[in-house]
Parts: sequence; structure tokens; C-alpha cells
Amino acid sequence: MLFTSYRFLFFLLVLFTVYYIIPKKCQWMLLLAASYIFYAYAGWECLIFIGITTLTTYVAGRMIEQNHATQKNYLAAHKAELSKEEKKAYKERQKNKRFAVMTVCLILNFGILAVLKYTNFVIANMNGILELTGSTKVLAFQDLLLPLGISFYTFQSMGYLIDVHRGTYPAQKNLFKFALFVSFFPQLIQGPISRYDDLEKGLFGQHTFDWTNISFGLQRILWGYFKKLVIADRMLIGVNTLIGDTATYTGFYVFLGMLFYALQLYADFTGGIDITIGIAQVLGIPMQENFKRPYFSKGIKEYWRRWHISLGSWFTDYLFYPISVCKPMLKVSKWSRKVLGEKIGKRVPVYAASIAVWFVTGIWHGAAWNFVVWGLGNCFFIMLSQECEPLYEKFHNRFRVKEKVWFKAFQIIRTFLLMSSLRMLDCYRDVPMTFKMFGSMFTDWNVGEVLSAGVWNLGLGIHDYVVLAVGTLILFTVSMVGRRGSVREMIARKPIGVSLVIFGSLFIATVLFGAYGMGYDASQFIYNQF
Repeated sequence: MLFTSYRFLFFLLVLFTVYYIIPKKCQWMLLLAASYIFYAYAGWECLIFIGITTLTTYVAGRMIEQNHATQKNYLAAHKAELSKEEKKAYKERQKNKRFAVMTVCLILNFGILAVLKYTNFVIANMNGILELTGSTKVLAFQDLLLPLGISFYTFQSMGYLIDVHRGTYPAQKNLFKFALFVSFFPQLIQGPISRYDDLEKGLFGQHTFDWTNISFGLQRILWGYFKKLVIADRMLIGVNTLIGDTATYTGFYVFLGMLFYALQLYADFTGGIDITIGIAQVLGIPMQENFKRPYFSKGIKEYWRRWHISLGSWFTDYLFYPISVCKPMLKVSKWSRKVLGEKIGKRVPVYAASIAVWFVTGIWHGAAWNFVVWGLGNCFFIMLSQECEPLYEKFHNRFRVKEKVWFKAFQIIRTFLLMSSLRMLDCYRDVPMTFKMFGSMFTDWNVGEVLSAGVWNLGLGIHDYVVLAVGTLILFTVSMVGRRGSVREMIARKPIGVSLVIFGSLFIATVLFGAYGMGYDASQFIYNQF
């Protein structure tokens, strides 16, 4: 069920209406039913996989929680008769049991994700190896189902399980409430990847009709549709034209496509997140922000603290830190400090964990080498930046330009162009082709051709360019104003007539200029593929 479909809008209308009519204690049950109805539209087979993840994670969480309770009760009951060594040994045995339960559940669920998402990637690489060895044998690709949002609900569920194992919060005792946490429909397509303790109160609490909250949520939804339909889906036409003919569109066309895709991706992804957070807000459920004006970042590390925040947070908490401090890595760290010296040796565990995280980040985005290279490319520039920090400090101590407006602007533009260049791997989906097209920007000097006649051969007319220019200006303005606080709250403090004009104009612009209807294909959100 596309977020941009009339069916989905009708689905929301019915849900919002019924949600505030039924008894409040039944609201979470309605959300569970609505989430499974939404998910069933992607195919009833998908329900099997999300059901397996839900059931196995629930059982594993309860087993771990029960083990925690058993250990606590046993130690309390035998406090006087157990020696310190016996207590320590008992705790170690129980810890190993909990770890075993968690590990089995993690392997099962990440295994399902890996088989469904990466089997054909492995087969393709094996066929490549066979071809290099001169073998005529070819392995057949498998027609495997890839359930909607499997990467998102798997990561969210496994994060919950790890937190229960760590004792961050107790396991959810109600299977159906836990099923709602896993399947809450607004975030299934593209996140954010929520933590259980962040969603628990909102999902299972009782919510009264609050017009301010509901109006703010509807405004957020409208803003998301504006970004998606008016900007992202219109820009998609030009992007597809540019990357669809690599023989014709080289040189400055590539640079133009890089900028087009940066705008399309931002409007598409943040638009979808706006719709998700807006739906949740109408339902009285607070959700974490997933973006904080990333294109204003002055460095790549800062960029990743602002872009897809929930994913970065997940990798940091559940992959980077565990790898950095695990026993094997501590041994490697000790060895490297001894052999390579303190200065280099202390970097080994950090950089090893970083490489692992960025490799997984890349492969999470897609089962292809272009995504792996993209992830490792981000890792390389982050580590390079860290190594250059002493040089940066010397530079700033001498020239004192760090706080100058022009230098901040330079940093923002530099970071934007670097991230956009890396993202070309996402556009062309082929590593050699990406480098070839990137190189053509510096060898094929066709700026005049592109700006004079070329821009009119990309499937976009003067009307489209005007709409995109105005839409981008609105995006930029809202981002700048948003640095001072919530734009919706600022508008709410204005006279009611001003608010009606602003949101009425936004609604009319979305209806009139949105890329939908005759001549357009309903476009799924980009991150739906992940």
C-alpha cells in the first residue's frame, strides 16, 4: 500500500476516525490490526516472516528476562551459604545461558534477512569467480521473496533483544503488544528504527483527542507529501533520464545529475519520515527525529550525526561499541600497542570497528558491491578527516578563519559535494561505471551544451524547473528558519488567518503541482528497497 496512494489516505482517514471513537484501552489493539492489514497488502507471505521475527524475539526476550529473575531470586535465597567464588561462578553460568538464547535468536533472524536479501548477491559473485577460473558452470539465481521493511523491523527487534539482554529494560510480557512494536505500520517502509523504551508509552498508552497535537501531525504529513510529490517525484524524471543513458549524458550532465539526485533523495527520504512522524503524532505517539538539516553539515562525521540518525545510532550502540570492547579486540589492541607503538596501536580497535560498521552499513543499503564501496568510501573519508585533525588545528591556530561565515559556507559546500560524489555509487549501481562517469566531469567540458539545450532534453520542461526551483527555495527557507526552533510552533503563534493561508497554499501546491495522476507512475519511497 503506497503512502502516496488514495487507498492509503482512505486507510488513514478511517484509522484516525475510529482511533478516537473506540475505548482508549483498545487503541493499541486497533493499531495492531491496522498494522497487519497494512502489511498484508504487501503479500500475505510477508506476514509469515514478520510473524517469525515477532514470535522468536518475544520468546527469547521472555527467556532472558526469566533468567534474570531466577538469578536474582536464587542469589537472594542462598545469600548466606554461597561463597564469593560460588556466586561468581553461578552468575557466569546464567550469563552464558542468556547469551546463548540471545545469540540463537540473533543468528536466526539475521540469517533470515541474509538469506532473503543476499543469496543472489552471493550467487552472482560465485558465478563471477567460476567465470574467472574458466568454468562453464553457472549457478541459478533464486526467486526469493523480500518482505516489506524486513531490514527495518529486524534491526528494531534485535535492538530490543540486545537491550533486554543488557538489562536496559524488562521484556514485554504481552505478545500482542510486542507484535505492535515490531509491526507499527508508519515506520515499516523507511524507519526510523525506534527503541522499545522510546515507543512503549506512546504505543500502549491511552490517548485523548488533542487538536493541537493532531493539527501539528497533519501539518507534518502535508509537508512530507509536498516534498515527496512536488519535488522528489518530479526530480526523479530528470535523474532517471541522466543515469539511463551513460553514453550521452557525460561531463557536466553527471554533475547536474549528482545535484538532482541529492535533492531527490533528501526530499524523498525526509518527506517519508515527515509522513511517518506526522501519522504517529496524530495518534498521540511521539517518535524520534531522523534528520537534522544534514546538508548544513560542515564535515562528513557531522553529516552522519544528522542523516538517518536512528540507523547510525543503532550501528554505534549495537555494533561499533561491542566490537571495540570485545575480548578478541582487546587482545588485538594490546598486541598492536606493543608492536606498533602506542600512537598507532590505540587506533587499531577503533578503525577495525569502524571498517566493520561501514561495511555492514553499505551492505545493509543494498546487496551489491556499489553499496559496499559507498560504505567503505564514507569510512575512508571519516578516518582521513580524523587523522588530519592535528593539521586542521594548526591551520586554524594560524589563520583564525574557523568562525568566519565564508569558511563555514566553504565547509558546508565541500561536505555536500563530497557526499553527493559518493552517492553517485547509488545512482549508477556499478562501481567501474561510477568512476568512469565521475572522471568524465573533469574531461568532457560540455557545460555550454548542457546549460543551453541539454537541460531541456531531460524530460523536464520550463514548468517543472520553475516548480523545482520554488520548491527547493521553500525547502531551504524552512530549514533556515527551523534552526531557531519548530516551524509549526512559530506558525501556530501567528494569527489563525496566516496559518490557514500557509497550509492552505501548501495543500493547493501539493494537489496542483504534485507529480501524480495521468502520465506519472506512483513512485515508492527510495528506502523501501532497503
